[in-house]
Amino acid sequence: MDQVRIAREDAGGLCTLTLNRPDKLNALDTAAFEQLDAHCAALEAATETVGCIVLRAQGKAFCAGADLGAVGLDRHGQPVDPAFKPGVIDRLAALPQPVIVAVHGVCYTGGLELALAGDFILADATARFADTHGKFGFVGAWGMGQRLSRRIGTPAAKRLMMTARPVLADEARDLGLVDMLVEAGGLDALVQSLAAEILANSWHTNFHAKRMLRETEGMGLAEALARERATYPGNAPDHKERIARFNQR
Repeated sequence: MDQVRIAREDAGGLCTLTLNRPDKLNALDTAAFEQLDAHCAALEAATETVGCIVLRAQGKAFCAGADLGAVGLDRHGQPVDPAFKPGVIDRLAALPQPVIVAVHGVCYTGGLELALAGDFILADATARFADTHGKFGFVGAWGMGQRLSRRIGTPAAKRLMMTARPVLADEARDLGLVDMLVEAGGLDALVQSLAAEILANSWHTNFHAKRMLRETEGMGLAEALARERATYPGNAPDHKERIARFNQR
């Protein structure tokens, strides 16, 4: 039986996916991508039961990046379709549910590309981020250039990509790479707090907001407004009950 590279746990509308290869600093091999792909397929169909997703990691690091001993190879040592792994990260980014990524320790290269697929990156003070593709002569293929530059701007993305310099947690927050930062030991509580706020909001509203922002990214204002209005989904099925509860406070 294959090792569980990515474990899943569900509770109260929250799905937690945990990178589970701590002895390798959660380095990503093909088996990890296969399991993540299967989780994404299940979550795409679980919009009635899952309203928020957390991606976190076991051990002392979030993810050291790609498993260099298995780059381009499957578990049997055979070549992998080069479109498979970036396609899985794209699938994670396109999930209808909001995705919170919880980072502690190193989040390097492929691990950073994975984190950038989330909607929110939360971190504690131990977090360190880097793009080390250039150290090894690799060129990022899992979305680094596009997602990193959109998150922190082109000049800062160039600096990270062209130097391989690690960025500490407080600088990552200042760059806008990290949305919320907490002291070491406080990450779980911070994640649970944000997840609870998201889950308390209308899932219908959250899913539409995520889809609309994704679909209109890069558009001019007029085109984006036209797309938003053309795909307007209407109010949530429970909006009257929500208003009634508000009025009864």
